[in-house]
Amino acid sequence: MQEKESQLISPHGGYRKLKTFQLAQTIFDLNMFFCDKWIKSWKLREQMTGASRSGKQNIVEGSQDSGTSKKIEIKLTGTSRGSFEELLQDYEDFLAEKRLSQWKKDDQRALEVRAMRFSGRLDSSDWSALSERGFLDDPEKFVNLMICLIHQENFLLDRQLLTLERELLEKGGFTENLYKKRIAFRNKQNVLQKP
Repeated sequence: MQEKESQLISPHGGYRKLKTFQLAQTIFDLNMFFCDKWIKSWKLREQMTGASRSGKQNIVEGSQDSGTSKKIEIKLTGTSRGSFEELLQDYEDFLAEKRLSQWKKDDQRALEVRAMRFSGRLDSSDWSALSERGFLDDPEKFVNLMICLIHQENFLLDRQLLTLERELLEKGGFTENLYKKRIAFRNKQNVLQKP
């Protein structure tokens, strides 16, 4: 029985299954709605839409590049994390500028947002749960919703980064594995060529 050789280029590109991507897509869509409805400054709108897009797209690119570079995947995932942190600051600034209150982590409304998220009632395709609870018409509630979601995203990205780091340490990177395969190939060729 022939032993199956491991692939040099590892499976990659399955970003649509990542919880970080799914939540990033929701944040991106909700952020676009928010900017269209409540942000009048063109410059701030561009910064906020750019940060949410960067957060989402860096997850996509990192996942796609992971087959040939875990290092790049880690870097892009970290860049995504930075983009969401920037977006979080924009939302916190909005509350401060408008003299609106920010919910505490254990506020009942924040807990409700987390429950909606975990139950699957909050995604990009169906905002009925948000509409029913008045999030789409109240900027204070909407911004606090976004702050909750971005905190969740940052938590998930931090966990993803730790997992990627552990995988890199345990399995090595592309260049390291390429070197191992070349050595194994040469050794096999040398054995076959001996009389």
